[in-house]
Amino acid sequence: MKKYICMAAVLGCTIANAQQSPETNIEEVAIQGRKKIKQERAEFKRHAQSVETLSEEELNRNNPAAIEQTLSTMPGVQVDKRTNFGGQRLVVRGYGNDQKFNNWGVKAYWNNMPLTNAEGITILDDIDFAYVNNIEVIKGPAATMYGGGVGGVVRFYTRPDFTKGITVSENVLAGAFKTFQSRTQLNVADENYSVNAAYGHLETEGYRPNGSGLKNFFNVNGTVKLGKSDQLSFFGSQAYSYEHISGQISYADYNAGIDNGNTAYISKNAGNKIKSTRIGLSNSVNILPNLRNYTTLFYYNGNTESVSAGAFGITSSPNVGLRSTFTLKNEFKDFENRFDFGTEIQNSMSTTSSYRFTGTDPSNPLQTTGISNATYFKYNNNQSTYFAIDYLTYKPWGVTFLAGISANRTNYDRKDLFAVPGLIAGKKDQSFGKQYETAYMPHFALQKEWKQQIFNLSYSEGYNAPTATSSYINVINIANDDLKPERAKMLDFSVHGLLLDTKLDYQVSVFNINYTNKLTQLSGNNGTYSYWANTGSQRNTGLEVSVGYQYKNDNSFVNRIVPFVNMSYYDAKYKDFKTVLLGKEQTYKHQTVVGVPRNKYAVGVDLYTKPGFYLVNTYNYLGNVYTDFANTNVVKGFGLLNSKLGYKKSFGRFDLDAYVMGNNLTSQINYTFLFLGNNINDSDLGSNYPKNLATDLNPGPSKAYLFYGLNLKYRL
Repeated sequence: MKKYICMAAVLGCTIANAQQSPETNIEEVAIQGRKKIKQERAEFKRHAQSVETLSEEELNRNNPAAIEQTLSTMPGVQVDKRTNFGGQRLVVRGYGNDQKFNNWGVKAYWNNMPLTNAEGITILDDIDFAYVNNIEVIKGPAATMYGGGVGGVVRFYTRPDFTKGITVSENVLAGAFKTFQSRTQLNVADENYSVNAAYGHLETEGYRPNGSGLKNFFNVNGTVKLGKSDQLSFFGSQAYSYEHISGQISYADYNAGIDNGNTAYISKNAGNKIKSTRIGLSNSVNILPNLRNYTTLFYYNGNTESVSAGAFGITSSPNVGLRSTFTLKNEFKDFENRFDFGTEIQNSMSTTSSYRFTGTDPSNPLQTTGISNATYFKYNNNQSTYFAIDYLTYKPWGVTFLAGISANRTNYDRKDLFAVPGLIAGKKDQSFGKQYETAYMPHFALQKEWKQQIFNLSYSEGYNAPTATSSYINVINIANDDLKPERAKMLDFSVHGLLLDTKLDYQVSVFNINYTNKLTQLSGNNGTYSYWANTGSQRNTGLEVSVGYQYKNDNSFVNRIVPFVNMSYYDAKYKDFKTVLLGKEQTYKHQTVVGVPRNKYAVGVDLYTKPGFYLVNTYNYLGNVYTDFANTNVVKGFGLLNSKLGYKKSFGRFDLDAYVMGNNLTSQINYTFLFLGNNINDSDLGSNYPKNLATDLNPGPSKAYLFYGLNLKYRL
């Protein structure tokens, strides 16, 4: 903690030094650096903690649908996946990687609509990432502004294009693993409106046995300016996603580069099929000259069929809610005050059913254990957040003090639809209700602007309520009443700056996060059932550095060079952490947290020429990780080299972009998903592996592979 006190002292000296000359607004300076920087600096100031963004140029470094390729280049961010283009798991500052399925504890949004439902779960399979043109990541607890979630917040945007006229475009990609991808798009705009409609298609046989995937998306996004200070926006999507699952393989096969899949999954033609609808309507309006409101109403319904190694499940999950933020601004003498307050409310009325497989009859892999072991539940889940944040700025010094707090409530109500008298003999009613106490999450920050540098020292807290599923232990038919929400407390010192006439940008962050009441999935009665428990605490500390530069010379052959370096260094340790493994209580003190590498970095250099040729290069390295709490099993790190060579040019009304893209060009053995912690040594009945042999890894393509693309746009 001493180093943080020293940082605060350095910041105080910097503020005192700068009191002698008034500051100008740094955003008035024309930034000559990377395209993302202006927005990134604005969000860094608004959230008063470490924030990084990706513009459309960064997202197109690779196939935008492979979001893990680009988002993982950020320091402090990692994206895992279980299938070709699905099963994503968001990991921020070492949090979120011990979830076996989906996302929990890292919140996600699309255009101000939560992708995270009222239960706190985020599924990204049915998101059309090729339609995204901007991403923003708030690193660490951000519960004061966004409610639940101790890991951070990831925001995806489709921003309107107000370029006057009508444009039609067609993007096509084909290549390795019989992958074919297309997007047909229409944009109609004037100075007062912008409407965009797009149809996207993606199909692949995949790089693994039973690894095929199919996705279809239809998206509509529009903004209409109703007046000088009144704007209406809408978003709608219809999505279909079917991602097959190949299952985990053994450590020996992974290290040898062998991937025959897992027959416990392949024999059942395992996969996740999702049909979903998402609608959002937003209005931004000045109620008074100094009071503005931004409100979004949203609706989502996902119908999912899931076949795994152990069960067949069907879920219908409608989710409805609103997010509304008021901003009140006042100025008096040398002070400026901004006060943000609002709410986010969600309700989910989901219906789920699950049927367990026996896994003992190879001739009938879909044989179930019967209706007596099946479940059929109706959930009514509610989540609400009320927040208030005040920014007080003393303009002569360029100093801002932020103080905020949120009140967060979560409650679940479940009805057992099989618990009808006489329906199933001996059936115990598994209905239950659970309400977690209101959690108050504060955020304090001191921010200083000085010569195009922004210094920020912040303290923030977050919480993560258990899900409805983890709040009940089905097999032994009892409510998990002792379960408590996870808590996180973060101290963060970050600097975002511009140097060399704004051509060089950098961000440096040092953080310390303490997690308490850590939620972990455990096994009971020698593995006959699983349950969730609070297993203690852990501390994640780290250093994150991102540096980028843009060289421009319109008169030279190579007219733009954009290099960058992003680095993360972590020290994540368990403090007071106990689990139950093989029927015995195990204590892990000072052990490294599972799945968190000591170091992670990305290096890139992009070259653009005056004739239109370009070359984009990215090397992304992930260090060694432990997969078990005792740190006895290590998985070696790997580095992936990706390159994209293309030609981009405008010919009259036509815009052309043709390219060839190569991934894993050095043919490295790598993984895309690990089972971690108590999930290690996962073993499925009916697999092609000996009983109790650990199968924990989902490998990525171990050989270099290529894609070819062509993007055409025509302006009518």
